[in-house]
Amino acid sequence: MIIEPIIPFEPVSTNEIPTGKEWIAQIKWDGVRMLIYFDGEETRLYNRKRNERTMQYPELTTPSTFSKAQSFILDGEIIAIENGVPSFHEVMKRDSIRRLDRISSVAKKIPITFMIFDILYLNGNWVTDEKLSYRQSLINDMIIPNQHIQIVPNFTDISALYNVAEQHHLEGIVIKNINSSYVINGKDQRWKKKKNYLDVNAVVGGVTYKDGAMNALMLGLYDNNGQLWCIGNAGSGKLKADEWRSLSILAKKLEITTMPFMNTKRTSNAHWLQPQLTVKVNFLEWTSNHTLRQPTIQAVIDVSPNECVFP
Repeated sequence: MIIEPIIPFEPVSTNEIPTGKEWIAQIKWDGVRMLIYFDGEETRLYNRKRNERTMQYPELTTPSTFSKAQSFILDGEIIAIENGVPSFHEVMKRDSIRRLDRISSVAKKIPITFMIFDILYLNGNWVTDEKLSYRQSLINDMIIPNQHIQIVPNFTDISALYNVAEQHHLEGIVIKNINSSYVINGKDQRWKKKKNYLDVNAVVGGVTYKDGAMNALMLGLYDNNGQLWCIGNAGSGKLKADEWRSLSILAKKLEITTMPFMNTKRTSNAHWLQPQLTVKVNFLEWTSNHTLRQPTIQAVIDVSPNECVFP
């Protein structure tokens, strides 16, 4: 692979909807941010952390089936649908596969779609300095949509799109300045995200038991001094029974006697863990005590515990 993986441009969070003809909005898909790299000979996939995921998504590794270009870097979101809406929990079943012999069977059970919303490189040239409107025209000219490849549409009525996202329980919307360039490893106000609910990546520092069975994870975030603080407990959430059992077995292997949290007292049903497991959690809001209100586990994720810090 000639092209080196990059860290993609990120939106900033907002509670306001900007006005003006220069703003468009897109659905924020509850999936896995992914970039597809094709140098003319080889195709590889890398996530926002520059971890390779080529093996996990073989449907996306044959550019001739969806593109007219000789080389490219495409930015988008890989999603899996459950009950008619994108499910982070479902797509993580694909993303977490580490054995090649499991790919085919899991791919049949969990089909995915790559939702393209930007392009960084085309036919040997970087296009990151071009306006978003121009980059989108390049995408429309080169991409041939199919069951695994779709182009994310723009909407000019931003408030209406956000209302649709709320009604259908989608993650939210991304609001973009149509004149914006693409800043590699950047994050600024020209891209904004407005969510229907909040989420956070958290460390599991302990578990609780009821009647001998694990019934909740004790979640934590690190502060600027590297100290781990408990931000609440959450049950199995989106995890299926077999996933919860597997997590319970792993938790047993990670048990320690010393409490890893700075702010939680030992209780009779709590067992402390080495802070190695990380999970994505949806929640309603932060409380005044810096804990999560109504946290729900979405999936176990491949994120370093050190990256789970207070916002």
